[in-house]
Amino acid sequence: MPGPLAGIRVVDLSTVVAGPFATQILAELGAEIVKVEGPGGDILRAPGPARSPGMGAAFLNCNRGKDSVVLDLKQEAGRARFDELVRGADILVHNMRMKAAARLGLDDARLRTINPGLITCAIVGFGQDGPYRDRPAYDDIVQAASGWADLERRAGGEPRYAPTIAADKTASLYVTTAISAALFHRARTGEGQAIEMPMFESMVSFLAVEHLAGLTFRPPLGPSGYARLLSKHRRPYPTRDGHIAVLPYNASHWRAVFRAAGREDWAQEEALGSDAARAAMIDTLYERLATCLARDTTEAWLSRLAPLDVPCTRVNRIEDLLDDPHLAATGFFEAIDHPTEGPLLATRPPVRFSRTPCGATRPAPPLDSGKP
Repeated sequence: MPGPLAGIRVVDLSTVVAGPFATQILAELGAEIVKVEGPGGDILRAPGPARSPGMGAAFLNCNRGKDSVVLDLKQEAGRARFDELVRGADILVHNMRMKAAARLGLDDARLRTINPGLITCAIVGFGQDGPYRDRPAYDDIVQAASGWADLERRAGGEPRYAPTIAADKTASLYVTTAISAALFHRARTGEGQAIEMPMFESMVSFLAVEHLAGLTFRPPLGPSGYARLLSKHRRPYPTRDGHIAVLPYNASHWRAVFRAAGREDWAQEEALGSDAARAAMIDTLYERLATCLARDTTEAWLSRLAPLDVPCTRVNRIEDLLDDPHLAATGFFEAIDHPTEGPLLATRPPVRFSRTPCGATRPAPPLDSGKP
C-alpha cells in the first residue's frame, strides 16, 4: 500500500504526542519516517501498560510505520549523521522550544544550506512573535490557556481538562494539513519553507469556531460561548437501565421524540418550528428530553427513535468498540504481530483513497531499530 505520500521522506525529531501523532498519519499516507531519538529515547516510551521497557501502549499507538535512529545531537558524530539525514529528506518535524532547537543546529537558515528544498515544521507552544514564545507548553497548559478547561465550568461543573490529549492531537492535525500544503507549494515552485505550528493559537482557532459567538461582532452582540453546547442539560441521558445519546436537531426530530414519549402537547408547541426559538429555549428542550428518556430502557428508545431518523446511539465504553458491528464491517481494528512485543491491536487509517490506498505497513519501532 504505497499511499499518496509514497516517496516523501520525513525526519521526525518530535516527542510525546504533538508531532509523533502527525508523523504517524504521514506514515499511514505513505511517507517514510525516520524517528530520531536521543540516547534515552522518546519519553512516551516509558508510560505503561507495556510488555517490555520502552514499548508502552501510547508509544505503540502513535509511532507505527517509522524507523528509529538514536543520535546524540550534542555530539559531533550525532550532528554529522543528522545532517546526512536532512540532506536526503523532504520534511523535518520537531516540537522543541526554538531556543533549544537553535542550540542543536535546527534553525531553518542552517538546515536550508544543507537542503534548500527542505520543508521544516516546528511545533511550538506559542507563536514566536508573541510574549509567550519561550514558555513551556504541554497539553494541559494549552487546554487551560485556550479556554477549553473553563468551558466545563460554564457548562455547570468545575474547570477541568478533557480526558484525552486534545491540544497535542489537534495541533498534530493542523501539522498534517500544513505539511501537505507546503508539499503542494514545493511541487509547483521547487521552494522549501519553514512552518511554525503553535499549539495555543491552534486551540484558540479550534474553539473560536462556535464559542467566539457574540464576540464575533464589533461591537459584541453578546457573550462568548455556544449556548447549546454549554447547556447543563446537554449530556448522555439516563434511561431506565443505562445511558443514551439523543440529539434532536431540527423541528421534525423534536416533534418525533416528544410524540414517541406520548407528549403531544410538547410536540405541538409553535416554537419548535423556528430555529431561533428552539435555540432560545434549548435548556428547556434538553430538560424535557431527559424527562422523557428516563421512562424507558436504552434498547427500547433506540428501537423507537432509529426508524424516525432521530440521531441516537448507545453510550459506548472503549471496550465496547472492539465488538462494534460497524467497526467490524469496515475492518477498522486489525491484529498485528510486533517483532518484539508480540500480538497487538491497532487501528486502520480512517481516511480512504480510491487511487492510493494507505495504511501503516509496520508497527512502532524498538529504540534504534532503523537503518545505520
